[in-house]
Amino acid sequence: MGTQKWKFRLMASDFEFRHRFWIIAAFFWVAFSLYAIDHKNSGHILAQSLAHLRGATSSALDHRLVFAAAALIAVLASTIRTWGTAYLRPEVMVSMRLQTSRLVADGPYRFVRNPLYLGNIMISIAMGLMASRLGFLVLVIGNTVFVYRLILREEAGLEATRGNSYRAYCAAVPRLLPALSPRVSAAGSVPDFWAGLLGELFFWTFTASLLVFAVTLNQRLYYWVLGCAFIVYALSLFAINRRGKRTGMAA
Repeated sequence: MGTQKWKFRLMASDFEFRHRFWIIAAFFWVAFSLYAIDHKNSGHILAQSLAHLRGATSSALDHRLVFAAAALIAVLASTIRTWGTAYLRPEVMVSMRLQTSRLVADGPYRFVRNPLYLGNIMISIAMGLMASRLGFLVLVIGNTVFVYRLILREEAGLEATRGNSYRAYCAAVPRLLPALSPRVSAAGSVPDFWAGLLGELFFWTFTASLLVFAVTLNQRLYYWVLGCAFIVYALSLFAINRRGKRTGMAA
């Protein structure tokens, strides 16, 4: 009983779930705003520290390698999210209502219960290397805590509607740390990877901004590509809503 009460207090509210995109975006805004307090970029500090460990002075190559690693993490995060959305459907991914009518247990959901939220945490680590040291901590810790609260809310809703089938799924598949092999049998769902890509264009634009910076080390160009992500989000959301109306699965 005590555990259930603790989970209820920690889980996200209806307001937080409905506006989760903008709350997560606010974490990014706050994190990058903290350059006003801490002026040192966390990725550059990491490059300097790694160079210091080998007794050398950091070079442009050291910085490119650090940000290339960040871009690789972002690529993995976006790939995982696209794979998951291909099974979940982009309409469900952007919905302001908690969707509990079906349990998805195919694709990445055979390895981890929350691949989309895992991708969120990974992208916050990657993007955090573009923030200050304080901004990195705020972005990663804040995003992780908020994502965990969202997970608790979704799990409570699924357990209430799916009952024993969902409890059995939870017992077999880890919540956030992926298993190395599938934990449940394939259910036979067919993924729609074009729909998955449509739902994750925002994340892929974030990833593109890191790739651009890793190659050019041009901060102005990085912010230009990053700003385009919100235009991409608006356009993809419009396309997802139109797709939902055509298929009877409005977000």
